[in-house]
Amino acid sequence: MTDQDQTEASTAAAAQANPPEAASGEAADQPQPRDPWAYPRHWIADVLASDGGVVHLRPIVPDDADRVVRFHGGLSERTRYMRYFGPTPTLPPREVARMTTVDYQKRVAIVAVLGGDIIAIGLYEGLEFDGKPESAEVAFVVADDHQGRGLGPILLEHLAGAAAENGFTRFEAEVLSENPNMVAVFRDAGYQLSRSFDGSTVHVEFLIDPTEAMLSVRNARERASEARSVANLLRPASVAVIGASTDPKKVGNALLANIIAGGFTGPVFPVNGPGNGDGEDGQDEAPGSHGPGPTRSTPAQRRGHPRPPSVRGIRAYRTVRDVPDPVDLAVVAVPAGVVDDVLDDCLVKGVRTLVVVSSGFGEAGEAGLESEHRLVEQVREHGMRLVGPNALGVANNDPTIALNATLAPRIPAAGRVGFFCQSGALGIAILDTAARRQIGLSTFVSAGNRADVSGNDLLQYWDSDTTTDVVLLYLESFGNPRKFSRIARRVSRSKPIVAVKSGKGAMTAARAARSSAASLDDQIAQMVLEQAGVIQVNTISELFDCATVFAYQPLPRGPRTRIIGNSSVLGSLAADIARGGGLEVTDAIDLGAGATEDEFESAVSDAMSDPAVDAVIVVFVPPVAVDADWHARALMAAANTPSADGPKPIVTTFLAVEGIPPGLMKPGANGLPDVGSIPSYASPERAANALARSWQYARWRQRPESEVHRPDDTDPEAARMFVRESMDGPDDGADSTGERTLGHVESATLLAWYGISVVPFREVSTMHEASAAARAMGFPVAVKATSQTWRGRLDREGARLDLPDATAVITAFAELSELTGDKMLHVQKMAPKGIGTMIRVRDDRSFGSLISFGLSGRTFDLLGDHGYRAIPISPLDAAELIDEPRSSPLLGGYAGEPPVDRDALADLLLRISTLVDDIPEVREVLCDPILASPDGAAVLNALIRVGPVPTRADTGPRRLG
Repeated sequence: MTDQDQTEASTAAAAQANPPEAASGEAADQPQPRDPWAYPRHWIADVLASDGGVVHLRPIVPDDADRVVRFHGGLSERTRYMRYFGPTPTLPPREVARMTTVDYQKRVAIVAVLGGDIIAIGLYEGLEFDGKPESAEVAFVVADDHQGRGLGPILLEHLAGAAAENGFTRFEAEVLSENPNMVAVFRDAGYQLSRSFDGSTVHVEFLIDPTEAMLSVRNARERASEARSVANLLRPASVAVIGASTDPKKVGNALLANIIAGGFTGPVFPVNGPGNGDGEDGQDEAPGSHGPGPTRSTPAQRRGHPRPPSVRGIRAYRTVRDVPDPVDLAVVAVPAGVVDDVLDDCLVKGVRTLVVVSSGFGEAGEAGLESEHRLVEQVREHGMRLVGPNALGVANNDPTIALNATLAPRIPAAGRVGFFCQSGALGIAILDTAARRQIGLSTFVSAGNRADVSGNDLLQYWDSDTTTDVVLLYLESFGNPRKFSRIARRVSRSKPIVAVKSGKGAMTAARAARSSAASLDDQIAQMVLEQAGVIQVNTISELFDCATVFAYQPLPRGPRTRIIGNSSVLGSLAADIARGGGLEVTDAIDLGAGATEDEFESAVSDAMSDPAVDAVIVVFVPPVAVDADWHARALMAAANTPSADGPKPIVTTFLAVEGIPPGLMKPGANGLPDVGSIPSYASPERAANALARSWQYARWRQRPESEVHRPDDTDPEAARMFVRESMDGPDDGADSTGERTLGHVESATLLAWYGISVVPFREVSTMHEASAAARAMGFPVAVKATSQTWRGRLDREGARLDLPDATAVITAFAELSELTGDKMLHVQKMAPKGIGTMIRVRDDRSFGSLISFGLSGRTFDLLGDHGYRAIPISPLDAAELIDEPRSSPLLGGYAGEPPVDRDALADLLLRISTLVDDIPEVREVLCDPILASPDGAAVLNALIRVGPVPTRADTGPRRLG
């Protein structure tokens, strides 16, 4: 075992002379909860180790005593020495009881479990008895067989998250001085360490509040582990097909045939024991055939049919346990009721990944959905990952793998496009279309019900996959859209992502109920995806149109486009679509119906060499009795014309052919179309649209990578304390979820911590108070209702403005009190005149906190005229958000009015985004109206809603969704 492994073995923040479980007697005597399971349920998590395997985390409970004893007994002497600073062959019963009985507040222990066994323990204990109420001592240890898998850093993340929830701000640890790598575990996690030395030990302290460095490390580790887990799936050394029937009508037979025909480079093991292949229990239906929910097979069914000794000439096995060699991937094609039995065998065998093509799970109703949840739980508890159920399968065209573990007899040839398809039912047709249009695939995954492996996992893999240049996604829902957006924004910087999302009606009620994207408005989804650089299309045909141009042509450097053709009508159609898609048609050249190949070559060569042209569309209709091959060769020759400003994209409608016509193909080493081939489309509209999409993506790539910016003059610590005190106060106004709306004064106070000033106002309940407040602020003033119902009225009946003196104020107070019934009114200093705008933050259960901007008023609300971004936003996001509403020209000097101060509005957006990002307890913010003028932006009214921090797979410590 290496020194680094020894280090992680102890993950020896734990290695301390006085470990937390052996701390002072006062701590030991603290009362423990009567309910040993009284821990926050969101502390339970499935996580990915650095090798891509799944590990289950949960708080320790008294029932773990025997497991702890076995775990300790399995540790090597070296690991125990690193953990306890001395030989500790056994743990006394009193120590075991104390370790497994914690209060989940001052003392917390988290165990990592695999297959029912504890493989790592992490714990912290508060040091209030040492006069450090904000500090806790942290310790963890990892079983020898699981060292080097990154479990120590994972436990540290989850312990820090639990400690922060319980009010701790600092961790301390004692580390043997002979173990410097342990200190590196803390340092490499992104924490700023304070160290002191005492003989043979090093004392380490660090703040546990998330920092940019810590979040960056966490995201990088998450990316690496998720990519590794997908690599385990797509690059197996061996495959077992469970349900490999000799009946050609069975799904298992087709799967085995396709794996063999595809030339998989590793061993293939058919499994066809009773219930696992031949006989009445074989899987007859392909994915997408929604049969009844699963019922577990009976012993009689599993015994009832003879087992053929081989399938398709390959020796078959009764169960996967009987396979003599390791099995990396198991493809399961048995009825849903038999999957539990198969899973038991896979768990014993140590299979790393599963593809379940069996139907009858979540798509079949509530009973099937429960079985699906149980399947995922069992798979993850034993360290595996799952594609499906109801999946079409997976494929990898890398010649060193050559895996076609799908139900599609024909998959596209090797290429540089990665494809994730959620639909199993449409998968075969989609693959056939891709092959027909000569879109070469690097890898393909059809996840079916997407119970575990999702498009997010594939994005993590394709980000670093050198064989993939373009990503295609066919989605029925976004799964975890917040995480999708974060990952996609990074991947899109180097690889285009094209996504088509099917209609909501395609999902069953059960699927829709569990879909975290169900709450999303399509407009919001599209805007947030555009923020991430994703090209969202509406049809599969458009998906492949975009894929073709991205796969074979360079990105345009600008929008200037020249159209060349021998049909003025078709050229005009292409020009209309090009302009609508954001391209600038500099000129359209009609060569005439009888144009020769030389005339085409000359015109295209001129365009390719012209520095005033960024892209070219060629519209070709073959003249009668003319061999079009000559035109194709001329077009290819012209496309390779050198240009001083670099390569330019060219698309065509050559003979109305879809894909790559032979004459326009630039063959690669394998004889297949390579970069430089010219894509052809069935119509000029589709050619122009594909090129326009390419420019939209190129323009997004050209944007500077604007970093999230923290404004000056903010005090997040004071703001956090203010919010926590507000939440810890009386429950007046809190709803059943624990959320409450802060008062106007409280809201203004919180905004002030982030440098946002609300125009001065005072709350008044009598005429005398109103008059005194007006005099103190200075005239003119406004008197306003406090209820949102009256404040939002179009007729402004809830406010009296420009009051010049005390008499007017008293009159306004009396009128509004009687009209609105509000017991409390506001007297506010009049702000400079301006255009009413609004900023709102809402917490969406899918994307998290979304910030929106638009003009103020119910009319604009009714029209949905707002722009949206996911928080946090950058200065560039803020500037673009101001321009996004259709009514935004009103801010730029419309009808002779002076333009407003856009910088002031952008600053407000950034400050509110930072506030919500810093303090997740802030669930909603509404600043409405904000008067935008040439002199700034004045916030007249603000309300903030606070509540418990929402639990999401994309926030806090790493976890699988």
